[in-house]
Amino acid sequence: MKSLVQGVRRFRTEVFAQQREYFKKLAAGQHPQALFITCSDSRVVPNIITQTAPGELFVLRNAGNIVPPPGMMASGEAATIEFAVEHLNVEHIIVCGHTQCGAMKALVNPEIAEGMPVVRDWLKYAESTRRILKDNYQDYTGDALVNIAAQEHVLMQLEILQTHPVVASRLVQGKLTLHGWMYKMEAGEVFAYDDTDGHFQPLAEEPMEVAARK
Repeated sequence: MKSLVQGVRRFRTEVFAQQREYFKKLAAGQHPQALFITCSDSRVVPNIITQTAPGELFVLRNAGNIVPPPGMMASGEAATIEFAVEHLNVEHIIVCGHTQCGAMKALVNPEIAEGMPVVRDWLKYAESTRRILKDNYQDYTGDALVNIAAQEHVLMQLEILQTHPVVASRLVQGKLTLHGWMYKMEAGEVFAYDDTDGHFQPLAEEPMEVAARK
C-alpha cells in the first residue's frame, strides 16, 4: 500500500499540477472515442497499450473480457455497453483479448477453477468458446491452445455484442464499428482481426501464430 499512496501523492503534485486545465475540462464531461472491453489482468493496461489520455477510452474490464448475452439479471457489462453507446455515443467498440490469459487457461483446464465456484460459474459464459476449441482444435495443447482460445473468444464476444439491442441498432445505422484485438504481452504487439481473410493481422510488424476462423 505504501507504494500506492506514494503514487497518489506524485499524481497530485506532479501530473495533476502540470495538467490542471486538462483535468478541469475532463471534470465537465467525457467524450471517449471508443469502448474498450478487455480482461482484468493487471498486465493489460488499455491506456498504455493505446497511448491514450484520460477521457479518451471508456473501459470495461472483467475476468476474461467476457460479454454476457443481453437479458441476464442486472448485468454491469450490459449497462456499461448501453451507456457507452446510447449516452456517450462511442463510434467504436474494441474487444481485446491477450496472451497468457488466466481465464482462458481455466477454460481450457477446468481444474484450475477448483475451489473458485464464482469463477467457474462466470466461465459458463464462455461455453461457446470452449465448444469451438473442443470441436476444432483437438491437435493443440498448452500455451498454443490457450492463445487460440483467447482469439476465438474475442470473436465470440463480437458476435454476442451484436445481440445487444443498442449495439444492433447502431450497427444497422452505420454509426458503430466493432473491432477484435489480441494483445501479445510478451512482445508488446497488438493484432486486429481481419474479417476479409479470417485472421488476426499485426497492427505493427511482428508476426504471430494466429488462429483462422473456421
